[in-house]
Amino acid sequence: QAQLVESGGGLVQSGGSLRLSCAASGFDFSKWWMNWVRQAPGKDIEWISAISGNGEDTRIADSVKGRFTISRDNAKRTLYLEMNNLKPEDTAAYYCTRTVYYTQLVPSDVTRGPGTQVTVSS
Repeated sequence: QAQLVESGGGLVQSGGSLRLSCAASGFDFSKWWMNWVRQAPGKDIEWISAISGNGEDTRIADSVKGRFTISRDNAKRTLYLEMNNLKPEDTAAYYCTRTVYYTQLVPSDVTRGPGTQVTVSS
C-alpha cells in the first residue's frame, strides 16, 4: 500500500527558510512523478511543484518560482522541497502527492500524506 509522510514544517518568520521532506513507501518511487501541493485555510488546493521519476525534469509554479526548489533522492525514497524567502502568503498545509505523469491538477483521490503545516509570520 502506497504511503507518503511529510515532515519539516513549522513556524518561521518572513524571509526565513524551511526544508520539507516526504518519505515514500509501498510503491516503486522512482517510476512516479512526485508533486508538492498546498492548501491554506478556506482556499482551494494549489499545485506548487513537480519532479519526474529520474529527477531530471522539474516544474515550479509562478507563485514560488525563484524561492522554492524541488528535489528527490530515489535511493532514500524521499522527496524534498527547499523553501527560501518565505512569505506570510506561503502559510498552508503542505502535501506531497504522486502522479503517473506531469499534471498541475490535484484529483481528490490522489495519494497524499497527512501533510505538514508551514506558518510564516510577518
